[in-house]
Amino acid sequence: MINPQRLNERIEMLGKITEVHEDFVGGVTRRALSSEDREAQGLVRSWMEQAGMVVRLDPAGNLIGRKEGLNKDAEPVVIGSHIDSSENGGKFDGVIGVLGGIEVVQHIMEEGIEILRPIEVIAFCEEEGSRFRVGGMFGSQAMTGKIQPEDLEVRDPDGISRREALEGFGLNPDEIFTKAIRKKGDMALYLEMHIEQGPVLDAEGIPIGIVKGINGRYFGRITIEGQANHCGGTPMTMRSDALLGASEVALALEEIALRYGAPAVGTSSTIKAYPGSTAIISGRVELIGIDIRDLDNERRDGMLDELKNRSKEIAAKRGLKIEFDDRLKMSSALSSQHIMDTMKIEAEKMRIPYLEMASGACHDAQYMAELCDMGMIFVRSTGGSHNPKENAKIEDITSGTELLSRVAIHYLT
Repeated sequence: MINPQRLNERIEMLGKITEVHEDFVGGVTRRALSSEDREAQGLVRSWMEQAGMVVRLDPAGNLIGRKEGLNKDAEPVVIGSHIDSSENGGKFDGVIGVLGGIEVVQHIMEEGIEILRPIEVIAFCEEEGSRFRVGGMFGSQAMTGKIQPEDLEVRDPDGISRREALEGFGLNPDEIFTKAIRKKGDMALYLEMHIEQGPVLDAEGIPIGIVKGINGRYFGRITIEGQANHCGGTPMTMRSDALLGASEVALALEEIALRYGAPAVGTSSTIKAYPGSTAIISGRVELIGIDIRDLDNERRDGMLDELKNRSKEIAAKRGLKIEFDDRLKMSSALSSQHIMDTMKIEAEKMRIPYLEMASGACHDAQYMAELCDMGMIFVRSTGGSHNPKENAKIEDITSGTELLSRVAIHYLT
């Protein structure tokens, strides 16, 4: 049996490990490779060992627990997620996937279930990207060979480089390019459980989501150049207002995403206007967080192309110059049909309702899908995510963990 009391106690214990900062109230702030992360990893390591796993830290800071099966040469079933958090985030994001994985292994040990394959549980390093602010998912990128030497030289707000932070954990960052990498075929399959981080399951009254795939993502910024001028002395018909142009671009993105329909989303999250004075028309504006996602990469690219064309029209109309800076483009990752089918069969045996759905948020599973077949389980959550109000009922987490266990054991035995 999955033990809900143990799961709940461990969630609460990890939730208490957080930075203390006057700007972060009520939530969890646990940045990768920090002293708080070290403490949390120590606790998770102890729980992995209690579940009968041998534990190691790879050169990229990924905490990996492994329990052998009868056939030690077989490829392992891998369960993973992360324990780092966003700034003033919630205590469930990522955490339930790692703790759920440990609970699966502990269940196997306590019930004396013989497994043929090994099973691994991974707490990936820096999924959130809240410390070094370069997109996140560092650990899973390292495992798939996506990290470049320059990625080790980025610095956090305190001026500490990622290389220095890894060395502070007793790791050799140069070994990331050899000893951290896993090859295609090294794993039998990858499973991840995560809170939904959205309102769909709660609105539908359904506790569990079976993820069809993870949306492909475009991330970039747009710079709009106009002319700074006096607010009182410049006639309305003679202005090149960069802020109004930026506002039109942001609204155009919303309109495009709505027209494409779910699971497409488009967001303009951060705006900076210069010179930023109350008496001056904005001469330059940066839309920093342009985020476009869809499960279909061609649709995502179509949204981006349309936004670029609309932006040119807005610029011409307002006498502005607009420039796109494409920062990141990630392909979507589809869940493997046989894993989804197994999830559905086991959910029906449990008599638990489920919804097939896409993941709008990125996860480590997106990179792990490059190495092996992948499947994800969503657990109903409320209060949003990446904020202190993030919440999930222990009953739903337990149901998700039982489903995770049934699916893992199906492939282990």
